[in-house]
Amino acid sequence: MHSLQKITPCLWFDTQAEEAADFYTSVFPNAKVVKVARYGEAGKDIHGKPPGSAMVVAFELDGQTFTALNGGPQFTFSEAVSFQVNCETQEEIDYYWDKLSRGGDDRAQQCGWLKDKFGASWQIVPTVMPAMFADPDPAKAARVMEAMLKMKKLDIAALQHAYMG
Repeated sequence: MHSLQKITPCLWFDTQAEEAADFYTSVFPNAKVVKVARYGEAGKDIHGKPPGSAMVVAFELDGQTFTALNGGPQFTFSEAVSFQVNCETQEEIDYYWDKLSRGGDDRAQQCGWLKDKFGASWQIVPTVMPAMFADPDPAKAARVMEAMLKMKKLDIAALQHAYMG
């Protein structure tokens, strides 16, 4: 039996919860839509959703459980919350950047951040970066910061070059 995760992010959509869950599970390996609960007649005068339309979609990305809720147009995503994707290689960075940014907001791309076509924010981050920023030599960290601030999609080789001086 699958144990319930203690904390599950819930993503609020107007009507795109099922489409978003399908998209995210197509991008990440080891991902699946687990369950879709649909609106019925009960409460239609309050929620206003057509019976049979998706209400809540449970899905998993690499073992992490998420919920997508079709709650209506009242709330939208902001950059105040983002999802970090830790990448070991440039190939991983390129893959996630290309897939997640397709159809998204190009103006929101900077320093490894992007907005997907649903308005959710993602950080596509090389796993080597935190150690570079935490280096005891402040000049190394400063060079990495300066290099990163000029990038949209992060480039591991360029960051390492800046780090080494």
